[in-house]
Amino acid sequence: MYARFARGLASFLREQTTLDDARQTIRERLTTREDNFLRILNRGIYGYPASPYLALLKEAGCQQGDVVRLVRSVGLDEALRQLLKAGVYVEFDEFKGRKPIQRGRLTLPVTAGDFDNPYLKYCYETATSGSSGPRSRTWLDLDHLAATTCHTMVGLDVHGLDKAPTVIWRPILPACTGVTNVLRSARVGNVARKWFSPLNSEDLRPSLTYAASTWYILLAGRLMGVPLPRPEPVRTEDAVRVARWAATVVQESGACLIRTYVSLAVRVALAAVENGINLEGVVLMGGGEPPTPSKVRHIQMSGARWVPTYAFSEFGQVGVGCANPKSENDLHLFEDGIFLVPVERELPGWEAKVNVFHFTTLLPTSPKILLNVGLDDYGTVERRSCGCGLESLGLRTHVEGIRSFSKLTGEGMSVAGSEMQEILESVLPQRFGGTPFDYQLEEREDSQGFTRLELLVSPEIQLPENGGAVLAAILSGMRSGSPAAELARAIWKEANSLRIRREKPVASPEGKYFCIRKVRCPKG
Repeated sequence: MYARFARGLASFLREQTTLDDARQTIRERLTTREDNFLRILNRGIYGYPASPYLALLKEAGCQQGDVVRLVRSVGLDEALRQLLKAGVYVEFDEFKGRKPIQRGRLTLPVTAGDFDNPYLKYCYETATSGSSGPRSRTWLDLDHLAATTCHTMVGLDVHGLDKAPTVIWRPILPACTGVTNVLRSARVGNVARKWFSPLNSEDLRPSLTYAASTWYILLAGRLMGVPLPRPEPVRTEDAVRVARWAATVVQESGACLIRTYVSLAVRVALAAVENGINLEGVVLMGGGEPPTPSKVRHIQMSGARWVPTYAFSEFGQVGVGCANPKSENDLHLFEDGIFLVPVERELPGWEAKVNVFHFTTLLPTSPKILLNVGLDDYGTVERRSCGCGLESLGLRTHVEGIRSFSKLTGEGMSVAGSEMQEILESVLPQRFGGTPFDYQLEEREDSQGFTRLELLVSPEIQLPENGGAVLAAILSGMRSGSPAAELARAIWKEANSLRIRREKPVASPEGKYFCIRKVRCPKG
């Protein structure tokens, strides 16, 4: 596995994606989406007996020929909707392996690894059906990174950023976003000038594998004449360093692109305003959490421009901001590589219904196979004309107002609500007294646009040391959770994202109690 990665890295760094190549690739994929889906269905699902999707399809009575005929007769969109109605879908906690799949007579225990793509790209392109068995994958799939760099290329081009000097402010491994952004910058022929990390080895001690991988990638790049930047620690309270660097680059080159999370972008903007630094000519691009009107307003007050992106770890970047947007969070979906079916459902804790996103992968390089997988996000989905360059490529599906209904998000880090539930409903009551109804986490936006996580604790609970021990217990509990929870713990601790408020937890208008509660901000 690691030898394959080492061989592939040299090839990845040697080749570049041109704008013409990127445009042609997207157009060709859009015309062959049905064929691409059926190729993955044939090899990665019906050709892989351990696939959880195969069990779902059998429970729904769908043979392979049935699905093929359905796709060919009604199209991919309607076919996926009909499969979803027949029970062929996976919920967020099922996909994460936190609860078994239950459909009709089927009860199927699953792990997150059961949804891994079992084959490499070339296995989907050969005519043989069983000559190559499942292969182990690394945390970074270079084939998929290369296959999706076309999205990076057209996203930069439509906003006039393909040649802009770039700085990346994202964490070191095990968070992949930092190193993948660095590698993509090399692939598009505009290597990032700087890589700042909000974490250092004291905040998050990476394993030997991750540390060695980082330095191997950087060394390989330099040996090949590609000057990949090494990560430099820049903590959240030192955001002015990023602002000063960007302002200096604008004076020299006329432009600068900062790729980071939304909250870190706000920190750069606020630091610039506080220190009298004009960020005109700077573009802040990123995602990780909703770019609410308040956040975007603070970014724009610094003189900088904002461009949103939408990504998740199971696939990578799936959308980029429209060049003629209706709102601050209006993005084009990269529908050549991933398909989205919105499904209306009730939002927990609210009376309103929302369109929950269900994704299906169309690229054989995807690290995970997704077939109608609900990833806990919702928003508005529509096909419309906007007149920007992405529409001219055939990317006409817009997504807006993206939110998560159970994941907690802060400083660009997301943790599933089900992971926090054990801490709130078991760990805290056992240690500090009370019941699960005495503790509730609220996600809300403060006056500066930062997403804060406030722990509501009933006034009846006697807390020691002004509640510091309670916050420590939450962070300690996250340490033993998933890698995503451990990464979020480090970021939230460093950014002081968790706060305590002595107040009775709030029930929904129907009287339902949710240990995770999201407070909608004004205009959001």
